[in-house]
Amino acid sequence: MTTYLLVHGAWHSGQCWERVVPLLASAGHRVLAPSLTGYGDTAHLLSRDIGLDTHVDDIVGLIAAQDLAEVVLVGHSYAGLVISSAANRVPDRIARLVYLDAMVPEDGESAADVLPVTQDLIDHAEKSESGWRVPPLPEMPPPAGLFGVTDPADVAWLRSMLSDHPVRCLRQPVRLDNPAVRAIPRTHIHCVTGKPEGFARRPVPALQPNGAPAQVWELETGHDCMITMPAELTELLLRVG
Repeated sequence: MTTYLLVHGAWHSGQCWERVVPLLASAGHRVLAPSLTGYGDTAHLLSRDIGLDTHVDDIVGLIAAQDLAEVVLVGHSYAGLVISSAANRVPDRIARLVYLDAMVPEDGESAADVLPVTQDLIDHAEKSESGWRVPPLPEMPPPAGLFGVTDPADVAWLRSMLSDHPVRCLRQPVRLDNPAVRAIPRTHIHCVTGKPEGFARRPVPALQPNGAPAQVWELETGHDCMITMPAELTELLLRVG
C-alpha cells in the first residue's frame, strides 16, 4: 500500500481531487487530499496573513499527526512550492515528489521567481481594494477554459470550490536547504493543452537533483487534469507509487 498525499493549487480546495481519490483507493492505496488553510472547509480563515509557510505547516502537520511515511507527495500548480518546502522539513517521510503541472522552485525562490507572470497578479492585488486578495484567473475560450476545464457542468462545479489566494503565498520563498531533500526522486507530469499566454513552464533539467534521469510525462489535457482526465492521471500516479 502506498500513501498518496494530494495537495491542491492556488484558488482550489481538496475537493478538486474528488474523482482521483476513489480510483487510487480502489487500487488499495491510502489517499489524503486536504484543503489548505483558507480553502474548502477552512475558507472562513482566509486572510492577508496566510502565506506559503502556512500551507507548508498544514502539510507537515498532517504528515506528523497521521504518522505518515513513504509518502508520494503530489503538488498541483502553486503546490509545487508547498511540497518542496514540506519535503525540505521532513525528507525522511517522503518517498517521491510529483510535480503536477506545477511550479518547480530552487531554494529561496518565490512564485514570482518561478513564474514571472505571477508578479502581475501580485501587483494587481496590492493595488486592489483589499490589498492582498488575488482572484481566480478568468475563464477563457476553449481550449484554455477555466484552468483548462471546458465542460459547462465541470466549470460550474469548479467555480463552486474556488476562493481568492493571498498575496503572501506568492511572495514567501521556498526553503530547499536540507541536503537530504535532494535524494528524493521526482516525477513531473505536464498538462499540454490550452496553456494561457505567459504561463510557459521552465524546462526540466535532464538530471534530477539525486542524479537520476528526469522523469517527465505528459497528459493531453488542460491544467486541472484531476477534473478532466482523472483516470489517466490516476494511471500515472499508480506507476510511481
